[in-house]
Amino acid sequence: QVQLVESGGGLVQPGGSLRLSCAASSSNFIIYTMAWYRQVPETQRELVAAVTRAGFTNYASSVSGRFTISRDRSRDTVHLQMNSLKPEDTAIYYCNAEFATSALSPRNDAWGQGTQVTVSS
Repeated sequence: QVQLVESGGGLVQPGGSLRLSCAASSSNFIIYTMAWYRQVPETQRELVAAVTRAGFTNYASSVSGRFTISRDRSRDTVHLQMNSLKPEDTAIYYCNAEFATSALSPRNDAWGQGTQVTVSS
């Protein structure tokens, strides 16, 4: 199983910035798409941003232009640079990785433990 270790959450004022990072322990796996999701209590987990193995990215409309996802493929590490943060960005952010044991194997999902991001004055 792939283990994901997240870091970088915390408390920030509106308009501020935070950078989240997620490192995958993946020496025996192929890591495909890596992504960040977020969840507010009593709501569904939503996709924030994703980056494919080839480097293609997509973003939720609510964060487009403010957040940037990047990936260090050699280390299977993904970062989320969050700028111009708003109170509505407050949530638990989860790292996700799609992985397989080989190119012909079925793909599975791994999740990090989550990191709290709070935007408040």
